[in-house]
Amino acid sequence: MIQFRIQPDSEIPASAQLFNQIRFAIASRQYPPGYKLPSTRALAMQTGLHRNTISKVYRQLEEDGLVESLAGSGIYVRAQGHEGGSKLRSPILGQYPQAYKLVQKALDDLLGEGCSLNQAREIFLAEIDWRLRCSAQVLVAVPEQDKGAGELIVDELEQALQIPIQLVKTEDLSAALDKTSSATVVTSRYFIGEVEAIAAPKAVRVIPLDIHDYAKEMNLVKNLAKESCIGIVSLSSGILRATEVILHGIRGDELLVMTAQPKDPYKLHALVKRAQMIFSTDLKSFNAVQDAIELVTDDIIRPPKLVRCDNYIGDKSINLLKRELGLG
Repeated sequence: MIQFRIQPDSEIPASAQLFNQIRFAIASRQYPPGYKLPSTRALAMQTGLHRNTISKVYRQLEEDGLVESLAGSGIYVRAQGHEGGSKLRSPILGQYPQAYKLVQKALDDLLGEGCSLNQAREIFLAEIDWRLRCSAQVLVAVPEQDKGAGELIVDELEQALQIPIQLVKTEDLSAALDKTSSATVVTSRYFIGEVEAIAAPKAVRVIPLDIHDYAKEMNLVKNLAKESCIGIVSLSSGILRATEVILHGIRGDELLVMTAQPKDPYKLHALVKRAQMIFSTDLKSFNAVQDAIELVTDDIIRPPKLVRCDNYIGDKSINLLKRELGLG
């Protein structure tokens, strides 16, 4: 922060001293366009002046067109002429006061690469338009053999993004993309290779999703007694296959692992009768396990411990997707 000094014994009024010092800071670009001036409280503590005096100086600066007040945000140095002062009067800067600087830097970088202003404008508009159009249609692509994974992804994305999501089998993805002018395709990293091979020739954006790390669930498995039986219930057959392999890697033959999908009542009932702990990866599976436990309550001495996994998609992937789609 620039240190403003006021001479109390001077013949020049204190307000005039402060006004001229701030005006010089603006003229010399020590306070560049878009810079937020100190609050009246902060400046009062620094100079010893009354806050009303400082407010009067700020009003004079605003009347002279050097600064502007953004409601609820503060006082900002106003850009002059070609610097784009009209942009700084936008209410959006009340929420994002650094936005103008970011745009200015990006524009300077493009001009430095040899772009003309018109070309830079087209680049900005094309990217914004593309993101707006892509966010209007989001496709989840998974292979037919693991449609359950797609249902998991769709459920979680619709809840997190609050937009419609369409599930498409990878086998049908090419035909689906032929029917749309723009879309964003998302899929688990398990399936990204095949999906990218289909989408790339059509210039369609593909975003891979990272799955949840399941650290909490892994710790529970590590601490189970030897010869325990655990159950895994999921919409996704792929999750069930991968989980069996992973758990074997962690505990070897120390644990008996049983798996089932909610649509398979025979396997589900066998699992709830045998397992001491059951993990469900989604709400549909969780509800199915609860129903199965109720049906066999009279046949088991102690009901299994039921664990509902938090998410299938990792939080970072959700946040990245929101940014890519312009949703937050």
